[in-house]
Amino acid sequence: MSTAPERGAAPAAPRRTVRPLLGVFTAMAISLTGTRVSAIALPWFVLATTGSATMTGLVAFVEMTPYVLVKALTGPLIDRLGPRVVSWTTDAVSAVAAGLIPLLHGLGALPFWLLLVMVGVVGGVRGPGDLAKEVMVPEAADRARMPLERATGLAGVTERLASTVGPAVGGGLIALLGPMAGLTVNAAAFALGSLVIALALPGGMGRAAAVPEPAGEGAPGEKAGYWQMFREGFTFLRSEPLMLTVIVMIGITNLLDAGFMTVLIPLWAKESGGGPAAIGLSGSAWGIAAVAGSLVAAAVAHRLPRRTVFFAGFLLCGAPRFLVLALDAPMGVVLAVFAVGGFGAGFLNPILGAITFERVPRHLLGRVGALGDSLAWAGIPLGGLLAGTAAALTGLLPVLLAFGGLYLATTTLAGLRPEWREMDRSRGRGPVAGSARTTTVGAESAAGEPVGSAAR
Repeated sequence: MSTAPERGAAPAAPRRTVRPLLGVFTAMAISLTGTRVSAIALPWFVLATTGSATMTGLVAFVEMTPYVLVKALTGPLIDRLGPRVVSWTTDAVSAVAAGLIPLLHGLGALPFWLLLVMVGVVGGVRGPGDLAKEVMVPEAADRARMPLERATGLAGVTERLASTVGPAVGGGLIALLGPMAGLTVNAAAFALGSLVIALALPGGMGRAAAVPEPAGEGAPGEKAGYWQMFREGFTFLRSEPLMLTVIVMIGITNLLDAGFMTVLIPLWAKESGGGPAAIGLSGSAWGIAAVAGSLVAAAVAHRLPRRTVFFAGFLLCGAPRFLVLALDAPMGVVLAVFAVGGFGAGFLNPILGAITFERVPRHLLGRVGALGDSLAWAGIPLGGLLAGTAAALTGLLPVLLAFGGLYLATTTLAGLRPEWREMDRSRGRGPVAGSARTTTVGAESAAGEPVGSAAR
C-alpha cells in the first residue's frame, strides 16, 4: 500500500520549536541593553565635557534623525531580503561604528563633529535592525505555537528587562570607569546580537512573508519593484484609521519622552547632585516595574479590555514622572513614582504589537512597520533638541511642567476619538484579507523611553 499522501491533502503542520522565538528575544535583549547603556553614557559624556544642554540635545537629534529616515525607507528591503539578513548585517555595522567612538576618544582623535558622524551612522543602521527583529516575532510565535498576544507580551518583557539592566549597568559603569566604558559595552552588545541572529535562527527565518507580488503591468508572478512595494505599505496604512490615530498620539508622546530621557533626566541628575547613579536608579526602578507589568500583560492581556488598559497605562506612566522631578521630591518618592509608571508602561507595547500583527498582512509587515514606526518616531530627533534649547532658555522646572502638561493632555484627549473603539473589536478577528499566513491570535525603558507605534 502506498504511503504517499493523497492528492489535495493538507500538508503536515510544521514541528513546534521555540528556538527561533528564543533567538529573536535573546538578540533583542542584548542589543537593547547596549542601547540603553549608551542612552545614559552618551548624553552624560557630552554634558560633562561641554557643559551644554543644547549640544547634548544636538547629539540626540543627530542620532535619531537618520534612525527615523532610514527606517522609513527600508521597509520594502526588509520584506524583499528577509528580516534575518537585515538584522544581523545592520547590527554588525552598528558594532563597528559604536566601537570607533571609545577607540578614537582614547587616541585623542574624536572632535565633536566626528562624534556626531559616528552617532549618526549608528542611528541610521540601528533603525532597520530594530524593525527587522520585531518583524520576526509573529513567525517565531507561529513556530512556537504561541498566542500572538503572549508573544508580544514576552517581547515587551524582553524590552523591559533590557531597560532595567541597561540603566543600572550604564549608571554603574559611568560612576566607576567613565562614559566611554558604557559606549564600549554598547559596541560589544551589537556584535553579540548580530552573532545570535546569524547563528541561532534558521536560514529561512522571516522569508515566509516575502511572497511574490504582481508588479502592475509586469509579467505574472514578477515581484514588485521597490517604489510599488513602498506605495502598497503607504496605501494600507492610510486605510487604517485606528493605526493612524495611534501613530499621531504616540508620535507626540515619543517626542516628549525623548526630551525627558536624553536631556531632562541628565539635567535633573546634575542639578540635584545625584549624578549618573540617580539616572541608573530611576531607570532601574522604572524597568523592574515595567518587567512586572509586561509579565502580567503576557499572562492576562488577552482577557482585559484593551482600550481601558491602554489609557490607564498612559495615565500612570506619563505626566507623573515630569511632576515628581519638578517638585524636587526626595529620591524615595521619585523611585516610587517611576516604579508605578513603569508598571503601567509594561502594558502598552504588548497591546500595540498584538493590534498591529492582527491587522497587517504578513507580507506587508516590513514596509507598514517601517512607515508606522518612522511616523511615530518622527518627533524623537526633535525631542532632545527642543528640551535642551528650552532648558537653556528657561531652566529645568518650566520645561518639566510644560512637557508633563502636554503629555497629560495628549494621552487624555486622544481617547475621545471614535477610532479607539476598534482597538477592542480587532481582537481575535484573524488576519486581514490578503494575509499570506494565518495570524495566531491570543486566548519600546529607561524612564521615558519611546513606546512602539501602531505599526510596530
